[in-house]
Amino acid sequence: MKGHRYATVALAGLLCLLLASRAFSVDAPRSGPAMDHSQMDHSQMDHSGHGGHAGHKMTLDAEGMVMNWNEDTLPEDCSAISRDYAFEVHAGTKYAEPYNGTIFGMSQHEFRVEPCSRITVTFINEDEVRHQFMVHQLPKYLYPQGMFHLEAAGGATKTGTFIVPSDNRTYLVHCDLAQHMEKGMKGQLVVGRGSVDLPSVPGVTANFRRDWYTDPVVLLGVFAGGLGFSLIGLLLFLWRR
Repeated sequence: MKGHRYATVALAGLLCLLLASRAFSVDAPRSGPAMDHSQMDHSQMDHSGHGGHAGHKMTLDAEGMVMNWNEDTLPEDCSAISRDYAFEVHAGTKYAEPYNGTIFGMSQHEFRVEPCSRITVTFINEDEVRHQFMVHQLPKYLYPQGMFHLEAAGGATKTGTFIVPSDNRTYLVHCDLAQHMEKGMKGQLVVGRGSVDLPSVPGVTANFRRDWYTDPVVLLGVFAGGLGFSLIGLLLFLWRR
């Protein structure tokens, strides 16, 4: 019976080795610049007014909505429009394919513009479910709740324009529908030099919570443990025969 137990130990070790080798084959997570999470103030992302849309400029139809657009009113710290930008952003599951752990994605996750620039976004939804393109922490005296919002039904396209202030800042871009941001629909708008890179922006910065099976230290531990169990079990099995 002891021989069978030793054989079981050896087989368990081999199983650990197989699991570790399988994990090593998983693509490594994206690396990115150092991220200072202390500067991420999610309290500034005010969603409290989403339900009633009080004070918002909004157009709404069967294909979606455009909210808080601004084509000509300058922020208080801008004397003129510095530059016009036009971004065509596609949303869909196929744009998540390059990134592990994501389901939804966008054709572009980082947008770099000059301070006091005017930005026009054409948001094209290639999925069958709704998606949003939202920018947070804009000045509330121009944008109620500090946000610019595009929402497109499945297969629809929406376009809107907004003007950013003069400060060097990084703004959150995301889809606010449940789990869409967590599953890949997250980006950043970098004005000027920006302020801080946001975490977990696909293709731009590293994930905030890395999957354990992609951590080299954990993998090496599993691999070494499996190898040790296999050798000990095999030696004891042969010695007891």
